[in-house]
Amino acid sequence: MPLTQDEQTPRAEARGATADGAVPKQPGAAAKPKARPRKRKVTWRQAFKRDWQLYTLAIVPLIFFLVFKYGPMVGNVIAFRRFRPGGSIFGDEWVGVRYIEMFINDPSFWHVFTNTVILGSLTMVVCFPLPIVLALMLNEVRQTYFKKWVQSISYLPHFLSIVIIVGMVMQLTSMEGTVNQIVTSFGGEAVPFLQRAEWFRFIYVSSEVWQTVGWGTILYLAALTSIDDSLYEAAKIDGANRWRQTWHVTLPGIRPTMVTLLILNIGSFLNVGFEKVFLLYNPLTYETADVISTYLYRVGLVSNNLSYATAIGLFQALIGLVMVLSANLISRRTTGTSLW
Repeated sequence: MPLTQDEQTPRAEARGATADGAVPKQPGAAAKPKARPRKRKVTWRQAFKRDWQLYTLAIVPLIFFLVFKYGPMVGNVIAFRRFRPGGSIFGDEWVGVRYIEMFINDPSFWHVFTNTVILGSLTMVVCFPLPIVLALMLNEVRQTYFKKWVQSISYLPHFLSIVIIVGMVMQLTSMEGTVNQIVTSFGGEAVPFLQRAEWFRFIYVSSEVWQTVGWGTILYLAALTSIDDSLYEAAKIDGANRWRQTWHVTLPGIRPTMVTLLILNIGSFLNVGFEKVFLLYNPLTYETADVISTYLYRVGLVSNNLSYATAIGLFQALIGLVMVLSANLISRRTTGTSLW
């Protein structure tokens, strides 16, 4: 027997259909996602036309790197060619690896290379961790006036030229300088520090610490501000003291910055500052003070043996490249942080 309209409506609603016959969507049924419109790819011409003012700011740095960094790399060819003054800038004749064999068999080069490694190692071991320590100490200071005063005093030597720094070091370590005055006041004898080869490394590293440590804290202080304060609060709840907070929260927070700067320092490991060494050393301190950069100056410019000096410089650059790549690989494998 057919049902009337009034009888069909309750049964249809019981089955989930409305009075007009349409079935409503179930609460748990997922709506079909709409296809997102594909973003139009911007070509480099469109990007340049849009932001050409910003790209023009890179013109001067690019010209600088092309002229003073990449352009001179072409001159490395004279490491394998004989260069004579007045001849071709790319050398007159091909000599192969003759100049490389010369410095490999030269005892003077290896003595200079050893001095460079020792001086670079001392500089890195001493100067790299001290900015981290100073940044952590300044981060714990709560008196703003004292903190700014310490920062200003520690940053100031960075803005002084190398000539002024060396002049101050010479005045302090001269026979009648401040250091010898303190030594003689305690009954000791004045020491000619700059004429003693055994004192050169200590003087150089000490001046590097004084000049660079304060400036190096800027990056670490900036990295410290990026650490979430909730991590310190969680550490306090767990009962961690200030030392534990520093070890488990602060140092991991600035680890990427530490690793990046360490890799960059390793890359310049053999590039011990030429200016400071050149101004501080003398023939009496060649035994410990003569490094690759000063040796290249004497061989290349003073003795006018540019091909031989270029071969040594190319060897030094290759060692730096290998050290950077190795440090970056080891850092990526062990800590997960690297430059690339």
